[in-house]
Amino acid sequence: MSKKKPKIFDPVRVVDIAAKGQAVGKTDDGQVIFLEGAVPGDVVQVQSSRKRKGAWQGRILKYHSYAPERRDPACEHFGVCGGCKWQHLDYSAQLQYKAKEVEHNLRHIGKLENISFEDILQAPSEYFYRNKMEFSFSNQRWLTAAEIQQAEDGVLEKNGLGFHKPRMWDKVVDIQTCHLQADPSNEIRNFIRAYALEHQLSFFDPRAQKGFLRTLMIRNTLEGAFMVLIQFYDDHKPQRDLLLKSLEERFPQIQSLLYCINQKANDTLYDQEIICFSGKPYITEHMEGLAFKINAKSFFQTNSAQALALYQRVRDFAGLQATDRVYDLYTGTGTIALFMARHCQKVVGIESVPEAIEAAQENAVENGIDNCFFEVGDMKDCFNDAFIDRHGAADVIITDPPRSGMHPDVVQQLIQSSASKIVYVSCNSATQARDLALMKDSFEVVKSQAVDMFPQTHHVENIVLLIRK
Repeated sequence: MSKKKPKIFDPVRVVDIAAKGQAVGKTDDGQVIFLEGAVPGDVVQVQSSRKRKGAWQGRILKYHSYAPERRDPACEHFGVCGGCKWQHLDYSAQLQYKAKEVEHNLRHIGKLENISFEDILQAPSEYFYRNKMEFSFSNQRWLTAAEIQQAEDGVLEKNGLGFHKPRMWDKVVDIQTCHLQADPSNEIRNFIRAYALEHQLSFFDPRAQKGFLRTLMIRNTLEGAFMVLIQFYDDHKPQRDLLLKSLEERFPQIQSLLYCINQKANDTLYDQEIICFSGKPYITEHMEGLAFKINAKSFFQTNSAQALALYQRVRDFAGLQATDRVYDLYTGTGTIALFMARHCQKVVGIESVPEAIEAAQENAVENGIDNCFFEVGDMKDCFNDAFIDRHGAADVIITDPPRSGMHPDVVQQLIQSSASKIVYVSCNSATQARDLALMKDSFEVVKSQAVDMFPQTHHVENIVLLIRK
């Protein structure tokens, strides 16, 4: 059976950005083509052989002209590693399209009309804003065609440390400079790679499931404290101790140097024993007078500076009174709950991950906060009438669910609650809009505030205030 012959579309005018950050192109006869790497205003030639739900998925062959909002990407790995897909789009335009997506979803999916959209809150830094990065070692790094052609005698260094190549689970893009985490993140990663190559330490083979060095995690705080965690597959103590000691001596900023031996089929840490080689088993982030201990397994917003702004806006939306009882649904490690606690009578947080609740309780004690209470449980099962009887009816409910949004049972319990206000925080405005549509007969959806947590990507957080009718 012969392959379907690709179609060539020319010219294609890029007119918009759709869900998940894909550009939308249109032909002169009105056909729609989704594209990667284009910017609204570009005029391109496109090849496509796939059509789905009335739209083509295309690949750009040639640019006829470039959009005014296009800019040169800062990163040498742009378009290869799979991250930061909007580096070629001016930051003001990124904000515009993120705000547009939020408004579109709330109006068209949520069917919300009388809602005020506040200006999107831009991040204080376009680059070097992440406080957590994870890299993988591989003995089969991704090689460019140019590297293969230029190789002398067919000898190439195939070990790499970086990000997995999209759609190639066993290939790693060897990263030299990443623009997402503050220095010395790049220096730490490059030092470890150079040390490993010099001392002939084996990089992980993901297909054969063997090797010494497996993954690297680097976390940092706004004050410049660093945590480094190396996952090893093989348990070679002399080699391990020499590497970690060299790292400790070279980088005094590392206040928490950790490792684990992981011989599972996957890289996840949550069921692993984390061993502290030197320093403390945690680093501490400070925000608005609060201290948050962050260990290797902690969930914490990955943009600390913008997380502070997000929490402050949530508190502003909540408009708390000293006598208010507050529920914090999907509380995680209790960061939002602790930000609210000093402004109300009581906060009760619910979270399904036991380790997160332990961290929340510890953070409350560390900060001298005694009006926060935390429970572990699946939200749809534990947020019920019995829970309300135990803790008292809430005046304000804050909910910050995962990307999938809230279970219908949770939405129904919110509707039945006596809360006068709900503040709904979401990293997916489409599922947020779906949930809001279910609540709009009981609550007036008053205002929305998009918050850009992740510059150079299409992701955006959104805060919505609901007032009971």
